[in-house]
Amino acid sequence: MSRRRAADADVPPGVLLVDKAGGMTSHDVVARARRALSVRRIGHAGTLDPMATGLLLLGVGSATRLLGHLGGHDKTYEATIRFGQTTVTDDREGEVLSAVPAGDVDEAAVRAAFAGQTGPLLQVPSSVSAVKVGGRRSYDRVRAGEPVELAARPVAVHRIELHRLTRPAPELLDAEVTVACTAGTYVRAIARDAGAALGVGGHLVALRRTGSGPFDVAHAAPVEEAAAALAAGGGPGALLLAAAAAAVFPVRPVTAEEAVALGYGQRIAATGDTGPHAAVDPGGRLVALVEDAGSTARVAVGFPPS
Repeated sequence: MSRRRAADADVPPGVLLVDKAGGMTSHDVVARARRALSVRRIGHAGTLDPMATGLLLLGVGSATRLLGHLGGHDKTYEATIRFGQTTVTDDREGEVLSAVPAGDVDEAAVRAAFAGQTGPLLQVPSSVSAVKVGGRRSYDRVRAGEPVELAARPVAVHRIELHRLTRPAPELLDAEVTVACTAGTYVRAIARDAGAALGVGGHLVALRRTGSGPFDVAHAAPVEEAAAALAAGGGPGALLLAAAAAAVFPVRPVTAEEAVALGYGQRIAATGDTGPHAAVDPGGRLVALVEDAGSTARVAVGFPPS
């Protein structure tokens, strides 16, 4: 136990920007980061399906307190959607339920179908998803043979940009797209619903998350490389705690005296600005996320010294 504590103390708190490989669950990535760093306190923000690749954010140590503020940002994906087939999971990993030839579907029709999936939507998630129903994940209920009907949820798709159409077979049509959307949007559901609008069905065959809020996959790295960078004090795939917070929140410099007060949960003078701010002390350490409450600013989330 003492060895685990010593290892934890040697790793600075921070956020890993992981470029997730296909075939891994988000929990698999967390487990690999824990092994690489010998740190137990690691979590992730914004789940990626096993078939998906790309940007996954992990919080290490006290940076796990930031995770609730990281996962809710808009997302950007590169995706390939196949028209002409529906599957039980709305992606390539599920059994094909129906096949309707898409040989007559043209570009104009595809663009019209995507236009219908753009803007504010009430979207029904795939039944094989991580949405909880009665305290259990929907996919667990489906795998147990239970019928699942999920309620539609409000989401927003900011844009679907069509890059290329190809035909892997005469009866199929693949659309390569960029999707920009709010958190909680299922690209699998976009594929399903656009295919339904075309009358031929659709499912997702490839998905890569390229952006989450201010974070970009261009700055990510495989999980072991990102972990090594954090242990070394920063580098490709790793942001120290203060830098990660500054990427999301406006920075409020605080004096050493104010930092001590915030450390005790006390209030300091308000700034007059709205929303949370990252309170950073003269040494560059993130002390807290603070938010104005009347004439003073209160601690929303504290980050005690390691």
